[in-house]
Amino acid sequence: MQAWQVHENGEPSEVMRLQDVERPTPGDGQVLLRVRAANINFPDVLMCRGHYQVRPPLPFTPGVEICGETEDGRRVLANPALPHGGLAEYAVADAAALLPAPESLDDAEASALHIGYQTGWFGLHRRARLEAGETLLVHAAAGGVGSAAVQLGKAAGATVIGVVGGAEKAVVARELGCDVVIDRRSEDVVSAVKEATAGRGADVIYDPVGGEAYTQSTKVVAFEGRIVVVGFASGTIPSPGLNHALVKNYSILGLHWGLYNTKNPKLVQHCHEQLTELAARGVVKPLVSERAPLDGAAAAVQRVADGVTTGRVVVVPSPENGAAA
Repeated sequence: MQAWQVHENGEPSEVMRLQDVERPTPGDGQVLLRVRAANINFPDVLMCRGHYQVRPPLPFTPGVEICGETEDGRRVLANPALPHGGLAEYAVADAAALLPAPESLDDAEASALHIGYQTGWFGLHRRARLEAGETLLVHAAAGGVGSAAVQLGKAAGATVIGVVGGAEKAVVARELGCDVVIDRRSEDVVSAVKEATAGRGADVIYDPVGGEAYTQSTKVVAFEGRIVVVGFASGTIPSPGLNHALVKNYSILGLHWGLYNTKNPKLVQHCHEQLTELAARGVVKPLVSERAPLDGAAAAVQRVADGVTTGRVVVVPSPENGAAA
C-alpha cells in the first residue's frame, strides 16, 4: 500500500515522503481499516516537527483522524494507532474506540466530525458550561477547530463573536453563523469586543491559538467568564497571571480531549451521539474547504501548518471515497 512516512522531524513538506510499505498488522484489540478520508489536524503538523506531546517512533505515518471502512463494510470514525496513521491507504485502530460514521455526512465531512467537534463540545459544554444567551468569543473562527466551536456555540443558543485573520476568513466566519466578526489584521480585537458587548466582555472564550490571542482574552473576559485553553497554534504558550484571574474573577480552563478516551470513554460515546443528532438535523456540518488526493497530502499538511486554510482540509485516498456511502 501507499503511505506517507516521516523519517526525521521538520516541516511537513520537507520530511513527509510517499512510499510503498506493507499494510500494518493489527495488534490485540485492533482492527485494520481502509482509509476512506483522513482529516488533517494541527497535531499532525506538530508531530512532523517533533513538538507534539505524543512522539511516535520514526518512521511514522501522520494522520490522527479518519473515516474508515472495516473488513465487513462498516463506515466508522477512528483515531489511528500510531505509528500507523491515517495518511495512507490502510490504518489500524483500537476496535473498542470505533464510532459509527454519521449517515448524514459524506466520508470527508464525517472524518472531520470527531476531534475538532468533540473538543468543541467538551470545551463549551463540559468545561465552560456555556448557557443559552451568553456571549461566546472564538479565536481562529474560520479554522478547523474554531469553525466547529462556532457551529456548536450557535446550536447552544449563544451569541458568537469570531476573531479571524484576513478578509477571506472573515467571509467564511460570517457564513458559519458568527453574529460579529472581527478581523485582527485590520481591527483592534479588544476594542471591537468591548464595543460589541457594550463593555461587558465575553462569557466564554474559546482559544486554540495562545500567544497574543490569550492576552486579548484576559482583557475582554466578562465577570465570572471562562477562558477555555485548547491549543497553541500560534506556537507561543502563555504564562497566565493568576493575580489577574483573581482580581477580574474569571476562570482559566484547560482541555485535553484525548484524556477522556482513557478517563471517561462513555462521555466520548455520549458526545458522538449528540454530534450525530446535530448533524442529522443539519445544525452542524464540518466545513470541508479542500479534498486532496493522497499524493497531495504533504502539501496539504503544510498549508495547515502555514495557517492559510479555512475549515478542514481532508485527504481522500481514492476519488470515489469523497462521496456519501
